[in-house]
Order: sequence, then structure tokens, then C-alpha cells
Amino acid sequence: MSVPSQPAYLMLADGHLFTGRSFGKKGTATGEICFNTGMTGYQEVFTDPSYTGQVLIMNNAHIGNYGVKPTDVESSSVKIHGLIGRNLEEQFSRIQATGNLHDYLVDNNIVAIEGVDTRALVTHVRTKGAMNCIISTELSDAASLQAALNQVPDMDGLELASTVSTTEEYELGDTNSPLKIAVLDFGVKKHILECLTSRGAHLRVFPAKTSFERLQSFSPKGYFLSNGPGDPAAMPYAKTTIQSILQQNLPVFGICLGHQLLAIANDIPTFKMHHGHRGLNHPVKNIITGRCEITTQNHGFGVDPVAVRQHPNVEVTHVNLNDDSIEGIRMKNKPAFSVQYHPESTPGPHDSRYLFDDFIGMIQQA
Repeated sequence: MSVPSQPAYLMLADGHLFTGRSFGKKGTATGEICFNTGMTGYQEVFTDPSYTGQVLIMNNAHIGNYGVKPTDVESSSVKIHGLIGRNLEEQFSRIQATGNLHDYLVDNNIVAIEGVDTRALVTHVRTKGAMNCIISTELSDAASLQAALNQVPDMDGLELASTVSTTEEYELGDTNSPLKIAVLDFGVKKHILECLTSRGAHLRVFPAKTSFERLQSFSPKGYFLSNGPGDPAAMPYAKTTIQSILQQNLPVFGICLGHQLLAIANDIPTFKMHHGHRGLNHPVKNIITGRCEITTQNHGFGVDPVAVRQHPNVEVTHVNLNDDSIEGIRMKNKPAFSVQYHPESTPGPHDSRYLFDDFIGMIQQA
């Protein structure tokens, strides 16, 4: 690469220290370390609001080799707090790209480190679990890195959805469509909204802390609970709103954080996972159809597998074939369902986009 080399340092909360080279913005970044197993789609991953508060390891050995372009995004800016890679590339080969990864990270104020043995680092995180970390070009000794790291809040108990949610209501899709869907934005991805509007829906997107009464003013025919960052248990405002929504007996669909919040609205607890699921290649079984789906995932919290199976009015619809974690639920007494993974799959395979068809079908039949 042609970017001038400068040392950068990565320290984990357990004291492990890695040395590499600076890439992107010079400075210091902190957050919870996590890893993504996808080989492509790095720009969409970086702009996913669900990554707010996290420092991301990209497993693929080369990241940046096809450049960046304005349309390959899930939000208006990069949401990761920092980036770790084996080889972060300034040179790119895609003719459609409008810029390189280094400049893109600089423009978005993202500190990154490359030259790290990411295979060893991911193995360490898989063994020890998710923890906070710090990347810095300004601090180099263990004592100062640790002192800065001690100031970083834990993800467990952290409410972040309201910090990335829209601040003002807005509408998308055909305003004449009878398929009126109220979207509660906890950090919604652009392509989720496109998957709904492309099926003829008229959306009004509301801030995370919108009251139920305000949602009702749109006279929706269905409700969508979006993905987003942070601990769902730290969102009592969302639990209250969703419980009111469920009383209407209108179709409800939740994805990722929305899935966890639907569980919480049914008094099913969530928990902090050991290291979470993030990538484009996670196998999930649909228990209803018996078919397997290869899914895109990004979550560090999960639905309690014991409590959900004991609930009289909720049933499990999807399970993760790697660890049997809960990937989908539906209510037996109401038209409400949710999945932990991302059926819009940008990036990733489109095995699960039928779920949007199912939701639209429920609204049409209601």
C-alpha cells in the first residue's frame, strides 16, 4: 500500500496487546471487539447501525480490494467504532468504485489497524468471549492503553438504539398503497426498508421512543420492529410500546433487535452471548418447513432458549444449526413473528427473503 506506515496498538480488556500498522484516521478508538466471518460486503457491514459501539475484526485476509461506492451502504455513515484487519487495502480493482478504503475511513473518522494476526485474534475472542478493546496511534504503552480502556462502558446494559434512530419521522414507498406499515427505527438498515417498499408497502419510519399513540396516528395495517445496537433489556420504553401494539392484533414483524424486543414484550428474557454471531454464512433451520437457510447475522444478544420454549403463547420457528440458539419465534395467539438473523441479506444469500412476503401476506389477509 502507499499509505505511510505508522505503528498502531490494539489492547484487549484482558491485557493482550497487539502491534500493527495504522490505517484510516490517526487517533484512538474504543468499543466491544467482535468479528465478522463474511468475505465480501465490508462497506455494508461498516454502515450497519447494529455495529454501533463495536470494534470490528474482518476475518477475510484482504479487505478493501474492491474499493467503495456510495450505493453500497446501509445508513448515511460508517457505524463501527474501529476496524481490525490482516491486510487493509488502499488499491482496488472494481471499475465501479469511486474511492479507496483508506480515504473512506478517514472521511468517516474511523481508526483502523492492520498487520494483525486476525486468525489468532478471532480464536482468542472465540475462546475468551467478547470484551472491550482499544486501538490507538497516540498511546503506545500498556499502562496508558489500559487506563483509557478502563473508561469504556460495557455493552451489557447499554442502551444504544435511540442514539442511531431517526430523529424525525419520514415516509417511503407508494403513499397510495393500502399496505401501511409503521416502522419503529431502532437502527434500521436501508435494504430492510427497500425489501418492504419493493413489495408495494407505504412506510412511515418513527424514532425509537415514539409513543404508541403517535404510531396509531398513521393508521397502520402492520408494524415492523427493526434491528439495532445495544442491550434490548435496557429498552423498557420499547417493551411498553410493543405490548400496546400487540393488543391491536395487527401483523407484527421483527428482525434482530426487533426479535429480541418481541420476546421481551412477552416477558421472555434475553442474555448477552459469549461472542455473538456475525457473518454471511450461518446455517439456520426453519422448524416449520424443515428447510435450511444460509443466513446473514449480526447480534451479540440472544433470546433465552429455556424460557421461550416454556412460554404458553410463543413457539420457536427457527434454530441455529451451529449452537441451537433461537433464530425465530411466532406468537400462537397473535399475528406476530420475528427472526434473529437478517433476511434482507445485504451482503449475503437471499434464502430468507420469503419472510418479507409472509409479512406482506399477513397484512393483506388481516
